[in-house]
Amino acid sequence: MPADLYHLLIALGIGAVIGAEREYRSKSAGLRTMIMVSMSSCLFTILSLKIGVANPDRLAANILTGLGFLGAGVIFKDENRISGITTATTIWMTAAIGMAVGAGYIVLSLFAAFIVLIVLILLIYVQERIEDLHQARTYRIVCAYQQETLDKYEELFKEYGMQVIRNTQHKTEHKITGRWVLIGPAANHRRLTEYLLDDQSITELSF
Repeated sequence: MPADLYHLLIALGIGAVIGAEREYRSKSAGLRTMIMVSMSSCLFTILSLKIGVANPDRLAANILTGLGFLGAGVIFKDENRISGITTATTIWMTAAIGMAVGAGYIVLSLFAAFIVLIVLILLIYVQERIEDLHQARTYRIVCAYQQETLDKYEELFKEYGMQVIRNTQHKTEHKITGRWVLIGPAANHRRLTEYLLDDQSITELSF
């Protein structure tokens, strides 16, 4: 079997392993996507070397440019959090590994794939620990308007060890609504949420 076919199979295997991890975590770019990214990058690199492109680095740049659109499609933003960045960068890294395989750097590509798996599988526990200590949430409180603002809740947030990042308040007819982005330990968020759920003056609460 020609070496190029071996390279494609290696790219398939690496993409499958990385994609399986993304699929297991129910990410938008999973098993099939990572296989396609790895194999297509490998194939483009092989063809550029076979055809004899004058500047192979231009082909690499074009591959990454095309993947930029694919990566942008898996990034989503909600009120105070951006998700999908890890999956987008994993797509880029998988493409880079596929290019390395296509260029014949098998040991380098296998080592890079090993590092990627360590980052995706093991470091997530470190990330979760950090989020337990420093977690951001958006709180929305609606109360009946009684000639006063909701500033009293900001004092409450501080009592629970929360840092107020931003806040807005607006009044509509007989109601006043406040929205805050708070940062603090996950345990403090739980205690604060329990208190707010028992607050009879709050008619609507989201967090």
